[in-house]
Parts: sequence; C-alpha cells; structure tokens
Amino acid sequence: MLQSTEKETPKTDASELRTSKFEEMTTAPVEKLVSSLAVPAIVIMMVSSLYNMADTYFVGALGTSATAAVGVSFSLMAVIQAVGFFFGHGAGNYISRALGAQDSSGAEIMASTGFFSALSIGALISVGGSLFMEPLARTLGATETILPYALDYLRFILLGSPFMMGSLMLNNLLRYQGSAFLGMLGMVSGAVLNIGLDPLFIFVFGMGITGAALATMISQTLSCLLLFVISRKGKETIRISPRNFRPRPLLYGEITRGGAPSLLRQGTMSLAVIILNRMAGAYGDAAIAAISIVTRVVMLMNSAILGFGQGFQPVCGFNYGARRYDRVKGAFWFCVRLTTVLLFLAALGSAIFAPRIIALFRRDDPEVIRIGTLALRFQSCVVPLGGWIVLCNMMLQTMGRAVPASFLAFSRQGLFLIPIALVMIPALGILGIQLCTPIAELCTFILALPLGIGALKRYLPT
Repeated sequence: MLQSTEKETPKTDASELRTSKFEEMTTAPVEKLVSSLAVPAIVIMMVSSLYNMADTYFVGALGTSATAAVGVSFSLMAVIQAVGFFFGHGAGNYISRALGAQDSSGAEIMASTGFFSALSIGALISVGGSLFMEPLARTLGATETILPYALDYLRFILLGSPFMMGSLMLNNLLRYQGSAFLGMLGMVSGAVLNIGLDPLFIFVFGMGITGAALATMISQTLSCLLLFVISRKGKETIRISPRNFRPRPLLYGEITRGGAPSLLRQGTMSLAVIILNRMAGAYGDAAIAAISIVTRVVMLMNSAILGFGQGFQPVCGFNYGARRYDRVKGAFWFCVRLTTVLLFLAALGSAIFAPRIIALFRRDDPEVIRIGTLALRFQSCVVPLGGWIVLCNMMLQTMGRAVPASFLAFSRQGLFLIPIALVMIPALGILGIQLCTPIAELCTFILALPLGIGALKRYLPT
C-alpha cells in the first residue's frame, strides 16, 4: 500500500468527512447521487463550451481569417487538454477506486504525483511550442492569410498551457472524489472571467485576436490557482503536497491505465481536426471557419452527456471498488436513458435553427453560413448516439479496463474519422467535409453497442 509522508496530525474531522463521503457514494440512491454530481459537471462543460464559443463569437467581428485562426488553434488546445485529461482521469480513476477501498494515503500520493507531473509536461509544451511557433501553426493547418492571426493567438495559449493543464487535472481530481461542486467553482470562475475579458481586450483595448488569447490565458491561470487552494485547504478533499510526489513506474503505470483512453480520445481528435483543417484549406478560409463554428456548437450540445458521464464516473469508481456492481449498472442505465433524450431534443433544435446558429458567428459571410448549416444538420442526425458511446467509454475507463476503453476512445477519430476524411474529401469536396464526421459517429456507435453490452455482462456480474 502507498504510504503518505505528510506529518501525522490529528485529522479526525477529515477522516469522518471521508467516511461520510464513502457511505454516501455507496448507499445513496444512484439516480439522485449521479444527478447531484452531474449538475456541477454539466455547468463546467457548458460554461467551458460557451467561453470557447465566446472566443469564436467575438473574434468573428475581426473577419473570416481570424475566426479560422481560432479553429486552427483549437487542435493545439485539444492536445493540451488531452495531456491534462490523461493525468486527471488516470490519477482520478485510481483515486476513486482507492477511496472506495478506503485507502486514503494511496489516493493522496497519486493525486500529488499526477498534479506535479501534469504541470511539468505543460511547461515542456509551452517552451517547445514557443520555440517553433510558425512551423507549428502551419502544421495545424494555417494558410498564408490565417497565419498572422494564428501566431498572435497561439503565443498566449502556449504560455498558459501549464495552467490549463493544471486546472483540468485539479478539476478531475475533485470530481473523482465526489466533490464536483468544488471543481465547478474553480472552472466556472475562470470561464466567466474569460467571457468578460474577451470583449474588453479585443475591442476596448484594441488588442484584436491577441486579446482573446490573453483573456484565455488569464482565466486558465486563475482557475488553476483557485482549484489548487481548494485542494490544499478543503477538509473533505485529498491534499496535494510536494512531499507526496512519487515519480515511480508503478504510479505512472496506473495513470497510463486509467488515462490512456482520454489521451487517445483527445489526441486523435486533435489529429483529426488538423487533417480536416488542412484539407478544408483547399476550399478557402470560409470552409475552415464554418467547420470551426460547427465543432463548437456540437461541443455545447455534447456538454450534457459529458457532464452526466463525469457525474457517473465517481459513482462507478467508488462502487466498483466496493464491489457494488448492481449500483454501477443502475447508474449507467440511468445516464444512458436521460442523455439520449436530452441529446435528441438538442439535436432537433440545432437542425431546425442551423442557419441562424451559424449566422450568430459570421452573419456577413454567406459562404460560411452555407457550408456550416448543412454540416450542422448532418451532425445533428447522429448527436443522440453520443450518450451510449461516451458512457460506455467512461464506464470501461473508470473500471480500469484500459484495452477496450482505449480502443473505443481511439476508434471515433483514428479508426473511422481520419480514414473516412482522407477518402471522402478528395472525392466529394466540401460535401465530404460535411459528411465525414457524422458517418464516423455512426460507425463508432455500431462498434460501441456490442462492446458496452459485453462489458456489462463480463465485468459487472449479478
């Protein structure tokens, strides 16, 4: 068992609070429990999606090329998020199972090791990316007209990458402990600040797209610092301390087992976005801008399922660790039913109002509206399938089933989207860009259906 080196001090209150948390997570009705944990997570995901959309919305006033630059830079942000989720989900999955088995000292060591490792990798990305910024921007898909805007935007995104990674890490650690509300406080505070700073820096201070990136960097820094204080001071949370940092192969093996699906999911998404941007660049900046807008709208719709999935994960981890398999199944089916209904309603609305939604971002560019409208309607047809895909992936990941979870996470972009895009876009042009993502989603659902049903029977015996 992992042992903490923190000085032993009376922690009766903290121990009682953790015992109370264990009892709540393993005995409270799963529907109520998942909902209480999901609401903060949904708020975080929706607000995060909204402030990503805010960047696109405010930058849209600067022109189509500037809007496209934000879309090009999104793939780098996806890489940063991928590494943050790798450490956050990898350490968090272990922590939830450890707390379910009532091993608090092991959970503390894992939390500290994961956090300080994430900060270190974030610093390396910041330095490396800053040294090779122009080649990086071109690799991400920036054309000659997009490049100046992309360089201005990437500069501050790279500087803020350690804090972005740290805030994602800490939010996930709190969530996996069953303290999603505390994580929400830190993430939402930064997001609200970002939405307020965007118009101030872009228009009032006249900083243009640089102001949007600076607003993002400041907001991510605030979130990271606030979440770190919460993690250090909270009585019912696991404390993060340099004394518990253990860069050992055994711990990194556990992080890899729990975090590899997230890394593959986000990493292949980033690669897919890069490929789509580079291929769409042949059809002009309007194509890149349209796909960028649609991506953010779909992210907003998916925030509900991601939020419910994140509310499900600590319940899954605690009860799987406590061998309460009936509760894991009950929570899973509750989330699948509810998210499918919510996604159907959201998809119906986005399909009906697609032209108006795209016009919110680039109302003076009819080509962006034309391309984006059809792309959004195609994607709306398959959005309701996402609930099953995401929840199957999160269940397998939280239970520590790294191979099937990683395979499913990789399949959407790596097995389906990228090959489909490489075939369809040269053959069909713009129509191929609009169709490849929804076709890949349908293929992923067909794969996830038997995989999820098999996992319920194999890993959760009655």
